[in-house]
Amino acid sequence: MESYMQFLEDANKAFRRADHMLYITYPIVKEKRLLIKILEDICSSMRGIVNGVLYYDYAFKRIQIYKEASMNLDVFAKVCAQRYSITPEQVGMILEIFNLMKEHKDSSMEFIRRDKFVIMSENMHVESISIGKLKEYLYAVKDMYQKVSSRIK
Repeated sequence: MESYMQFLEDANKAFRRADHMLYITYPIVKEKRLLIKILEDICSSMRGIVNGVLYYDYAFKRIQIYKEASMNLDVFAKVCAQRYSITPEQVGMILEIFNLMKEHKDSSMEFIRRDKFVIMSENMHVESISIGKLKEYLYAVKDMYQKVSSRIK
């Protein structure tokens, strides 16, 4: 199987996992720490979609793949996104999700406040993850996956 198809298949699995946790598991167990796991799966799905598009376009010699992830993300945003009807708002959401995950990995303090998972960075910058935000991200992932898979398959 082509590598881009494997990326898209992995993205779909991560999406389905996040969807199930958000709509089935979370309402039952009400564990706020599950929110970060849902975000991780959404991020994994986004990464799979982006990599699938990049490798597909690379296979047809439309773009060049770089060793640095930020350069590849830049190529995706500037060159590939428009070809797959991915809106600038969705590209911004991809960047937002990746930045949230980076802040989560780098943060020294995380806590739960009301219905949100709060991430505090070293410079006291606060980001929070709520159910509504995760649903918005999940909807964007689903839309992007459908757009990309309809063009690639």
